[in-house]
Parts: sequence; C-alpha cells; structure tokens
Amino acid sequence: MIDIVVARITHLVFAAIWAGSVFYVALVVLPLARDGVFNSTKPLETVSGKLTTISRVSAVVLFLTGGHLAGRLYTIGGEGQGLFTSINGQLVILMVALWLALAGLVEIGAKRFESGLNGKKLREPARDALPVFRIAAVVAVGLLVVGGLITSGALVQFL
Repeated sequence: MIDIVVARITHLVFAAIWAGSVFYVALVVLPLARDGVFNSTKPLETVSGKLTTISRVSAVVLFLTGGHLAGRLYTIGGEGQGLFTSINGQLVILMVALWLALAGLVEIGAKRFESGLNGKKLREPARDALPVFRIAAVVAVGLLVVGGLITSGALVQFL
C-alpha cells in the first residue's frame, strides 16, 4: 500500500512541475521573447534546454509511476476496476493519450524554437513556437484535471 501512496505523490508532483513549466513558457517566456524583451538568445536557449530536460525527465517518471499505479489498481478484464470498463480506467487511458500529446508538443515546440535561436533570431522563433506551446499548455492543464478526477474519484461519484 505504501508503494501506491509514494507512486501517487511522485506522479502528481512531477505532473505539476511539467505542466507548470510548460504553462510558464507558453504564457510568459515566449510572449516576452516575441515582443522583443530579450536582447540575447542565451537566456532563451537556457530556458528551452531546461524545459526539454524537465519534460523528458517528467515523461519518464510519469510513465514509470503511472505504469506502476495502473498495474496495481486496474485489471485488464474480469473482476475489479477494469482499465477499459471503469470510469477511472478510461480516464487513465485518456491521461496516457494526453501524456503522449504533451511530450510530443513540447519536443516539437522546443525544436521549432531552438532552430530559430541557433540562427541568432529572437522574435521569429518565439512567434513560430508560441502556438505549439499554447496547445501544450492546454493539454498540460487537461492532464492535471484528469489526474484530479482520478485521484478524487469525483467523476465516479457523479455518474
């Protein structure tokens, strides 16, 4: 039982760090870069590199902890809480889809941003990457909402 508690806490902490980082870059850093607040590519290269690292580490931690939780809490069929047949199980599947989408969007956005920064441009790469990161921010918030629904069991009680 302690493994489930530790896995849930670790899972939610890394999800929050990942989502918050993406949200901050999408709503603060990139709009400032687009508007010409920065006069050098160096801080933006650092932010992009750190975000990519946070994203990759978080994706791995979430995969491991989420896999552990799914293996311990859900069944594929038969008795118990089915991964495909229960509301929470279906939310877990939705969470996996959102997890994949967020990981992909951050990678695409970061590559778009970094390729422009390598050309020593500031505004254009930020403008090009901003829509991808805005979508990623929405997906990140969606992940937290789905995680909250699973953890609280609120949707199960409602339906």
